[in-house]
Amino acid sequence: MATTRTTRRTAGVAAAVLAVAAAAAVTTAVDRTADAAETAACDGVLFDDFAYDSSSDPDIAARGWTVRTNAGGPGVPGAAWPASNVSFPTVDGAKSLQLRAATDGTGGGTSHAELFHQQKFFEGTYAARVKFADTPVSGTDGDHLVETFFTITPLDAPLDPDYGEIDFEYLPNGGWGETGPIFYQTTWETYQAEPWIADNTHTSQRQSFAGWHDLVFTVSGGHVKYYVDGALVADHSGKYYPETPMSINFNLWFIDTAAHAGGTSVYQQQVDYVMHTAGEVLTPAEATARVNGYRADGVEHTDTVGSGGGECPTEPPTTDDPTDPTDPPTGGADCATAPDWAFGSVYTAGNTVVHERSANGNPSGPKSGDGEHLWRANWWTQGSEPGWTPQWTDLGAC
Repeated sequence: MATTRTTRRTAGVAAAVLAVAAAAAVTTAVDRTADAAETAACDGVLFDDFAYDSSSDPDIAARGWTVRTNAGGPGVPGAAWPASNVSFPTVDGAKSLQLRAATDGTGGGTSHAELFHQQKFFEGTYAARVKFADTPVSGTDGDHLVETFFTITPLDAPLDPDYGEIDFEYLPNGGWGETGPIFYQTTWETYQAEPWIADNTHTSQRQSFAGWHDLVFTVSGGHVKYYVDGALVADHSGKYYPETPMSINFNLWFIDTAAHAGGTSVYQQQVDYVMHTAGEVLTPAEATARVNGYRADGVEHTDTVGSGGGECPTEPPTTDDPTDPTDPPTGGADCATAPDWAFGSVYTAGNTVVHERSANGNPSGPKSGDGEHLWRANWWTQGSEPGWTPQWTDLGAC
């Protein structure tokens, strides 16, 4: 259940991100073999192939990344975040970022992992190729853990209106009230820790996502759109659209130890690459082509975000894709049988309704213009408008 996430990751990340933003203005613009790329119109691009030797490689900090080592949330109280849980092995033939998390069922015997960049990324396209795992590399299975790719703005105060967060979060063994694998795409307006108030919207898929996946989200024109393997799976807008620059983050952590079955269990998540193009909206196919171009040119890393300059790879992007990734899923025939959503009606998990969400989260106000969608209730709800609250999953346009 996405609305019961305790204080999530910001307790540790917020302090660290602020420290990096203040002290680390040292990102190398274009280094190693980036000069091989032809000068073009790509202003403001981060591309990193994670070709580092270890978590202590000096290029990591020089390029604006931080390997987290400070204690704090999210996850199991008392857990450590050791630098040794971040490594860069060759995985399936390519150098990759690898995150490790382990637990013996106690706070002192639990460790998480995180790598994050500077707080300087806003509108544009974000892409990463991520390998999720359903089972541990050693030990018993079943732990509640979160495998991620996300951006975030620190929370300066409870219900801070400038807070923002855009999440891909995969829970292979459930958690937050879920009992099986679930993949969340969640966009946050803000939150308050005590008492807990979560102001977000999310979309989810209840199935296994073990293995490599191309994850893309775009931030543009008031919409945050999420793509998995080229398919549009979520479109969030309205008040959830971010207002401020964010950092790029990958972390692996345990929600709790309630499901631990004994001994020590070790889990891993890998990331092949990450790319952000500032102010430029790419389709998933174009993002993949851009990455292939950098690799063809031998570019391991380039970062011109905020510098006003940039280089594109010599291999241009292509939109020659047999499928149209911008076509959203559709509600299909169920739209004809589902009732219209009503503010005063009670809905339970699995109920479906038809509704065009409002423009500003006010059901009696103007419509969003998105058209009618089919929505499924995630749990008991009354008075929560589909499209503006996490009680509902968007099943597509009617």
